[in-house]
Amino acid sequence: MAETSAPRIGRIPIRHLTPASPEGLWAPKAYAGEVVPFGATVFREGHDVLGVRLLLTGPDGAQRTIPMLPVGKGKDRWEALVRLDDVGDWRWSVRGYGDDWATWLHTAEIKLAADLDVDLVLLMGEELLGRRKGKAFKDALKTLRDVALPPLERLERVRSGAAAQAIEAEPLASLVTDSAERTLRVERDRAGLGSWYEFFPRSEGARRQRDGSWKSGTFRTAAKRLPAVAAMGFDVLYLPPIHPIGTSHRKGPNNTLTPAAGDPGSPWAIGAPEGGHDAVHPDLGDLKDFRFFVKQAAANGLEVALDLALQASPDHPWVKEHPEWFTSRPDGSIAYAENPPKKYQDIYPVNFDNDPEGIRVEVLRIVEHWIAQGVRIFRVDNPHTKPLDFWEWLLGVVHERHPDVVFLAEAFTRPPMLHSLAQAGFQQSYTYFTWRNTKEELEEYFTELSRESSDFLRPNLFVNTPDILTEYLQFGGPAAYRIRAALAATGSPTWGVYAGYELVENVARPGSEENIDNEKYEYKQRDWAGAEAAGTSLAPYLAQLNAIRREHPALQQLRNLTVHWSDDDAVLVYSKHLAAEHSSTGTADTIIVVANVDPHSVRETEVHLDLEALGLPERFTVTDLLTGDAWTWGEHNYVRLDAFHNPVHLLSVSALTEDES
Repeated sequence: MAETSAPRIGRIPIRHLTPASPEGLWAPKAYAGEVVPFGATVFREGHDVLGVRLLLTGPDGAQRTIPMLPVGKGKDRWEALVRLDDVGDWRWSVRGYGDDWATWLHTAEIKLAADLDVDLVLLMGEELLGRRKGKAFKDALKTLRDVALPPLERLERVRSGAAAQAIEAEPLASLVTDSAERTLRVERDRAGLGSWYEFFPRSEGARRQRDGSWKSGTFRTAAKRLPAVAAMGFDVLYLPPIHPIGTSHRKGPNNTLTPAAGDPGSPWAIGAPEGGHDAVHPDLGDLKDFRFFVKQAAANGLEVALDLALQASPDHPWVKEHPEWFTSRPDGSIAYAENPPKKYQDIYPVNFDNDPEGIRVEVLRIVEHWIAQGVRIFRVDNPHTKPLDFWEWLLGVVHERHPDVVFLAEAFTRPPMLHSLAQAGFQQSYTYFTWRNTKEELEEYFTELSRESSDFLRPNLFVNTPDILTEYLQFGGPAAYRIRAALAATGSPTWGVYAGYELVENVARPGSEENIDNEKYEYKQRDWAGAEAAGTSLAPYLAQLNAIRREHPALQQLRNLTVHWSDDDAVLVYSKHLAAEHSSTGTADTIIVVANVDPHSVRETEVHLDLEALGLPERFTVTDLLTGDAWTWGEHNYVRLDAFHNPVHLLSVSALTEDES
């Protein structure tokens, strides 16, 4: 007789466990305070009732057993939503079992009502109750045997009695099967929740001199801008590279090759005789000034995120000390960075294959250096142009030593690399949101981010960057800026803006998606106070969005987004819902977003809501958090959205008052 291999499946099949990372190479992740859907496909032969439970062990070793409920009719899919507040590695598995008590109850209901096999059915119930000891079970047995009561009444008394309650807590189970144990990494809340603001410290406080030259801003002058950033509700301040800038092949205004004397150059052309990645540009101050800036930021409720750009100008100390870290061309020159048609003659990419061990040691030293200065967040420039195994190593080592450190991947690249960087350890990722502008594109992309990739990728929805000024923003006017900010602030728990967004800086360099007179290559002096006095600044609007995010816990979650419908191809509708048992406030929170994504029009249409998905009654009250207007809504609702005045409804849901009812 031929030998057979051992079964790969348990007696109760348990498959397709989530959260999961593809191929199981790295643990999936969540952030503190996130509500995580644990899911599994569990089924068995025949028609006996199944029970499914989540076995969860926290970082402190505390164990919990949580019932899982079926979702999706006929799909054998089970789910438990759990809020995870403790940072660390959580261990979990899924248990499937035959629910003998529920199976018997189902049989008894049918047969006793039909007067079929009554004595046999009751005897089966007695055998089940006989598995347990205690007064409640003795009383239930006595009830089942009480011939003075009709069989259906006996069943009802047992089903509603103390024994049944005890069985609910500890099921009468058979064929118990446990899945393999899995790990979920929970990181601090800032790994997945935050409002980012980017500015160039050299521009904050920069002044043009009488001779036309510029005097750079410093960390001390930039610190004066911190209260205004905090007043807009941001909690992370991202700084482009703060290091010495090379002079060889320095770029002039608008990326020209002809800089004038005094042009500051691109901060990403890192390295000069004054130092490299561990040094501060002398115009900004010194390390003492930087530490002062970090402390001032903290005093304003802001964490500083520092740029980690692993590249060098031709003047970087690495070029002389470690020429092997770069790529030499046949003519003996070092290859500069290119992304055709763009050329970056002022930047040398690092070749990670020539001396991988030496490069790893140096980069880890640099990261540790800035951690020692008080930095706990790094925005990584172009990580997709570096080897994935390098990032897996670096982020793994840093996490072991400093589990509170957060890395944001600026990976505008193809999905496999974007997703793999997130899976390998990056806490956050830039996304394709910037180029998703139509209703159809946004519906598809928000669903992907909140459902399909949310086990490993945390999207940071930046509305603009120094490199990205989309056509939508170039030609959409202030309405486009309001729409995109509202979508970013509500579509993900993490979003960001680059300075100047509030001033609607929308003029592009011809033929590009970059601002004209780009701040990457020159100082930018902005009249913040003048814009606010004139009423043209969007700063109050950004502050309002961030205040709404803080006040509504549903907007602090990623995986709870549901797309709804409208009859107009430019009116996008989605919701964020958080049940009371998962909310830090102890009350349910539901936000409905209705956005006119066409910044040039007024739209009138019907909005259609999935009330079952939201757990809402037929009628309820919605209040626009941006305007204060309130309406009574139901499944189908009329909306009018004027792109030039109020292009977006941010609706908070509440119950009807007695008068409204």
